[in-house]
Amino acid sequence: MFTIGDFARHGQVSVRMLRHYDMTGLLRPAWVDPASGYRFYEAAQLARLNRIVALKDLGFTLEQVAAMLDEQVSAEQLRGMLRLRQAELQSAIAADRLRLAQVEARLRIIETEGTMPVEDIGVKRIPAVRVAELTAIAAGLEPAAIGPVIQPLYRDLGRLLSQAKLAPTGPAIAYYEDAPDGEGVLVHAALPVNADPGGGAGFDIKDLPEVAQAATILHRGSMDNVPATIQILARWIDANGYRSAGYGRELYLECPEDQARWVTELQEPITPE
Repeated sequence: MFTIGDFARHGQVSVRMLRHYDMTGLLRPAWVDPASGYRFYEAAQLARLNRIVALKDLGFTLEQVAAMLDEQVSAEQLRGMLRLRQAELQSAIAADRLRLAQVEARLRIIETEGTMPVEDIGVKRIPAVRVAELTAIAAGLEPAAIGPVIQPLYRDLGRLLSQAKLAPTGPAIAYYEDAPDGEGVLVHAALPVNADPGGGAGFDIKDLPEVAQAATILHRGSMDNVPATIQILARWIDANGYRSAGYGRELYLECPEDQARWVTELQEPITPE
């Protein structure tokens, strides 16, 4: 037998919790010394303790836990409930991380207000280019929505091009359009290629048209931080007598494994006011 302290240690719960479970009838000691009142437990009782803790972590009240234990919930049923709860918690964590990333991106934008590194901004013609591409729909333009969509697209596109014996002839290009139904954004992940237009190999080959005038700026670092650079470019466009002429493109010039060292040229079509 184990003292209450030793049993608590093996069960990874507090002594106070064991005393509470005793008072509520959830987990009685195997034996209580009538002279001292000390509680003693058997190792076999760890199985019941594990079920109590697991059911509590699933959000059930102690009354509900007692009823379920009386109904003798099987280990398989308990595993199923725990897996479901695990999935719910993982989803909540992912949502919290997404919100945190969005907050951090907005903080960076606020921190860069009033700064305009004009040496990185220019106006130039973007020549037409033939690309192979895959497309998908993202919920919005914020990095937390784009990243999980565009990254698998590039992985799949690279694999499909390799299978088709096609090698990219230049840096990757991303561009965006309104989704057909007006919900979300159509994301295009593209790689320049020398091939005839069309499809049929799991991807499309098309010509991206020339952009006569584009305001460009180099974004350095992870694309999670790109909103601040986009807004710097927007302020420059407005301050220099231009207006935006649609969605911009992203030309990924340098993409090492460390995303903090990425260099991306943002290219936004413009016209004079």
